[in-house]
Amino acid sequence: MENTKASTVVKVLAEALPYIQKLNGKTVVIKYGGNAMTEEVLKHSFARDIVLLKQVGVNPVVVHGGGPQIGELLKRIGKESTFIDGMRVTDKETMDVVEMVLGGLVNKSIVTLINQQGGRAVGLTGKDGGLIRARKMNLTRQQEATTAPEIIDLGHVGEVSTIDPSVVSMLDNDDFIPVIAPIGVGEDGASYNINADIVAGKLATVLGAEKLLLLTNTAGILDKQGELLTGLDFKRVEALIEDGTISGGMLPKVGCALDAVKSGVKTAHIIDGRVQHAVLLELLTNEGVGTLIKG
Repeated sequence: MENTKASTVVKVLAEALPYIQKLNGKTVVIKYGGNAMTEEVLKHSFARDIVLLKQVGVNPVVVHGGGPQIGELLKRIGKESTFIDGMRVTDKETMDVVEMVLGGLVNKSIVTLINQQGGRAVGLTGKDGGLIRARKMNLTRQQEATTAPEIIDLGHVGEVSTIDPSVVSMLDNDDFIPVIAPIGVGEDGASYNINADIVAGKLATVLGAEKLLLLTNTAGILDKQGELLTGLDFKRVEALIEDGTISGGMLPKVGCALDAVKSGVKTAHIIDGRVQHAVLLELLTNEGVGTLIKG
C-alpha cells in the first residue's frame, strides 16, 4: 500500500525544488510583525521557516516591528501613547522605551527563537555598524488653502537617510541570520524610531534583494468582492489605488512594496502572517499566501 503521508512529503519537496534553485544564494528581506510576532504557534513556525531558508542556501534578513509591545510597556509605566496619522509621538522618555523594547526585549526574543530552531541569528539595531542613518521626520498638514501648512513635531520619529549594508552582508556571508530593529541614528547621535516596513524596503533595495516580504494581519490585497489579488504590476496597483480598492492602512505597505520594486527588488510580497509557515508557503509553493507585486 502506498504511504500517503510520505508521498505528500515527496510531492511537496518536488514542488519546492525549482523555487529553492531559483533563490539559492539570493537575499530575501522579511518584515516581521503583527500576529506572526505575538502568537506562540506562529512565532515558532516563522523561526523554523527562516532557519530552513538559510539551510537551503537563501539569505534571509529579518526586520521587525514591535508597536504593541512598546504600547504595553508604556502603559505599565503609566505613560500614555499619542498617535498622529498612525505615527507614535516619541519624546525622549518614549524613545528610551522604544530602544529598550525593540533593540532589547523583542529583538533578542526573535534571535533566541531562531537559534532554538538551529539557526545562527544575530540581533542588530540600525545604530550598529552605522547600518541606518536617520533624519528627523516632521509631519506637514495643510489646514486651509489660505494658511501656511502646520508642521507637527513627532519627536524621535525618523526616516531613512542612508543605509550602509556592510555589516548585514558580512553576517550573511558568514552564515549568520541578521535580525534588525528599525532604530536609526542621526548626525547628532540621537536615536530615531523608523517604520519597519520602510526600513525593510530600503534595506532590500540597498542589498539588491531578490524579494521583499511584508507580513501583515490580512490575506493581502483584496478586490472589492473580497477576493485575493496577486501578480500585480505597477499600472494595476496604481489603478487599484485610484479607484479606492487599495485604501487606509494598506496604502503605506503597498507604497513601500512599489518603491522597492521600482528600485530594483525583483518582487515584493504582502502576505498573511496569520497563516502558519506563511514565508515558506509564499516562497516555495505554487499557490502562495498573499499578493505578489512585480515590475
